[in-house]
Amino acid sequence: MQAHSVLDLIGNTPLIELSRIHKGPGRILAKCEFLNPGGSMKDRSALRIVRDAEASGGLAPGQTVVEMTSGNMGAGLAVVCATTGHPFVAVMSRGNSPARAKQMIALGAEVVLVDQVDGAPGRVTGRDLQAAVEQAHAIATERSGFYVDQFNNPSGVRAHAATTGPEIWEQTAGALDAFVCVVGTGASLVGTATHLRSQSKAVRIYAIEPARSRPLAGMTVESPQHVLQGTGYGSVPPMWKGFEADGLLAVSDDEAIAYQRDLGRLEGLFVGLSSAANVCAAVKLVSNGELGPNPTITTLLCDTGLKYV
Repeated sequence: MQAHSVLDLIGNTPLIELSRIHKGPGRILAKCEFLNPGGSMKDRSALRIVRDAEASGGLAPGQTVVEMTSGNMGAGLAVVCATTGHPFVAVMSRGNSPARAKQMIALGAEVVLVDQVDGAPGRVTGRDLQAAVEQAHAIATERSGFYVDQFNNPSGVRAHAATTGPEIWEQTAGALDAFVCVVGTGASLVGTATHLRSQSKAVRIYAIEPARSRPLAGMTVESPQHVLQGTGYGSVPPMWKGFEADGLLAVSDDEAIAYQRDLGRLEGLFVGLSSAANVCAAVKLVSNGELGPNPTITTLLCDTGLKYV
């Protein structure tokens, strides 16, 4: 394959069987989204959002792009904007990993850091997120920029419905029983699920939340602070409304940290904590017998662990 630009490298990630962290019965297959050029699954949404905005006239040639990000969407947008001629401003809470800011700067982005409201380093809350959103809105207005608004932008869902879902279906030849994924904006889960359900009503969809922040399950948020950066902000994301999962799973901070370590130690995969939460939940599901004695479960390795160091 010869790529004409880095944009041609987004998507078509391999599916790997995690046969050491779970020896069976059943299989866990994980999509290696950390191999996207920006290092995460958000590259898919970033590309679709920019292309859709350009096509609709909402984003003019050379216009500045502005977005609030925990780092992954920012890195994806930095990759896309670098090759499409749009200046990019990423607005991020100081609670997110400094490695993400460094990556975005290296990709040509301007990074604006916003002080936390009630979170802590590595633990960004919904109020921290809102403070960053307000700052991003202000910058977009001041600079006449295009505000991405990933939590409300349907192009994020379309990206995964058009790419991630079809890739998983093709790579498994339709032989899968369930798809599990953490929820941040909800775009990756809802988009992927939309395609999988269009192919087979038998495929079950499970959403994952931090154990102490479970609004999708209708539970009172015990603590808005957790280690799963980019997910579980303590409220139901707009793109989730109208969508129904077949089940809701919970993963604790300790479980995610342990699975991150084991994925490196057993599988040779250095991934982030949301990826580890996905694998932890998949192991729980394949082990509890809910899907029968020998199910195949798919999930996403959302990003690289290098974003957290």
